[in-house]
Amino acid sequence: MEIGHILSWVTYLPALIAAVIILMPRGFDKAAKWVALLGSSAIFILSLHLVTHFDASRGSMQFEESCEWIKTAAFAISHHMGIDGISLFLVILTTFLTPLAILCSWQSINKRVKSYLVCLLTLETGMIGVFCALDLVLFYIFWEVMLIPMYFLIGVWGGERRIYAAVKFILYTMVGSLLMLVAIIYLYFAHGGTSFDLIEITRSLSSGAVLLSSREEFWLFMAFLLAFAIKVPMFPFHTWLPDAHVEAPTAGSVILAGVLLKMGTYGLLRFCLPLFPGTAIDAAPYISVLAVIGIIYGALVAMVQPDLKKLVAYSSVSHMGLVVLGIFAFNMQGMQGATVQMLNHGLSTGALFLLVGMIYDRRHTRKIADFGGLAHISPVYAAAFLVVTLSSIGLPGLNGFVGEVLVLMGSFASSKVFGSLAALGMILGAVYMLWMYQRVFLGKLENPDNSAIKDIGIREKLILLPIVLVMLWIGVYSGPFLSRMEASIQQVQDRIDDARTSEEIYRVERFRTPDLQVNK
Repeated sequence: MEIGHILSWVTYLPALIAAVIILMPRGFDKAAKWVALLGSSAIFILSLHLVTHFDASRGSMQFEESCEWIKTAAFAISHHMGIDGISLFLVILTTFLTPLAILCSWQSINKRVKSYLVCLLTLETGMIGVFCALDLVLFYIFWEVMLIPMYFLIGVWGGERRIYAAVKFILYTMVGSLLMLVAIIYLYFAHGGTSFDLIEITRSLSSGAVLLSSREEFWLFMAFLLAFAIKVPMFPFHTWLPDAHVEAPTAGSVILAGVLLKMGTYGLLRFCLPLFPGTAIDAAPYISVLAVIGIIYGALVAMVQPDLKKLVAYSSVSHMGLVVLGIFAFNMQGMQGATVQMLNHGLSTGALFLLVGMIYDRRHTRKIADFGGLAHISPVYAAAFLVVTLSSIGLPGLNGFVGEVLVLMGSFASSKVFGSLAALGMILGAVYMLWMYQRVFLGKLENPDNSAIKDIGIREKLILLPIVLVMLWIGVYSGPFLSRMEASIQQVQDRIDDARTSEEIYRVERFRTPDLQVNK
């Protein structure tokens, strides 16, 4: 049975639950936790309606909702929302990780509990809105709304250098966001000042009803690219990420790595490629170089990290570089692999941050040198960490393998050099992850401070079990995930192919008649 306005329900229910928590009287912190946990779990169950009723054969937007929101004589902004195969599982990932993030904070967050929960739930609304918005201004509003609760999560409940990390995070993101806003306004007037609707603008650009010069398209592409590159983060815009991860509370790191980074790569697929395919093709070699640098640099820096959380943070730089490389391979294997790898990274890296948070709650240290031999006293924890580690390095049978193999296939088809360097980065990833596991869990239990560490309890097992099950599901039977993405990615591929064809026609015409002015 179809549920009317399902996207609005899924998007705004977290904010509604946050409002309920605000109205709760003081001293009801435990009740607020239960309201947040049960409410976010109900939202996840509701979001599964999107998967079960999604038509995998259609590449167009589904569950669309559109109504006038702000309309004046000067401009019109609509509340236009919808999802396709690219955004479907990112919405599900968001609703899946949020209740787990709340549950992992059950004992570790004891101050300003209601405010903390309000920030997490407001953040969920912002993230889902980003993946569903089809009006450019609506997208920008959700993009900015998401920044505020994450800023407070880091700045209020973070570590010793939390203020520095929070300010750095918001300054980096705001710079890119403001340039993207300028590009959105420019596109609005280039489209005749009639609509901010993404689908309408894309259709007008592809049909030739709206023409942009090469210079206009280049600068608009760069404005969007910068905003998304900072969020990914691509090298060299990555420096905010390790600070934010290290200082953020565990739930903040889980959401940051699991969902927020995907907003950057999602933006590349949703906006940069369909709106500006010509410039995207021209820029692909340079972006691929930065992606490969990020893959290898992130792996090498992660290899020498003494801090568990920093190691996982730099691994994200490497893994997200692989996603960007797959997107700019401009073929079905690469883009489909990149899309499924967004989901895989959210699961594996989110789980790694959960596991690091669990050991930090017990020992109040994240230094690798402070551990060793933990498998002897925490066998269940060690087993869960091993499964997630193997998922992160792409072991066959687990989710990471599917995405990484597809990205490598696409990268090799596009450029053997980039494909080989990406494979080297994956080898380095296995080195630093397995070496870290060996130092933390294997060998003798030499540090006496570790002897009192207890194995994970029921609450922590309940957090990890669903993630591990989904990892196994994607690794063993990825068909339901890949099939729902294919048609939507094919539409992006067709847009790129059309731009390549137009470019070839332009070059032939210029060669035959050098004096002919042909508008690209």
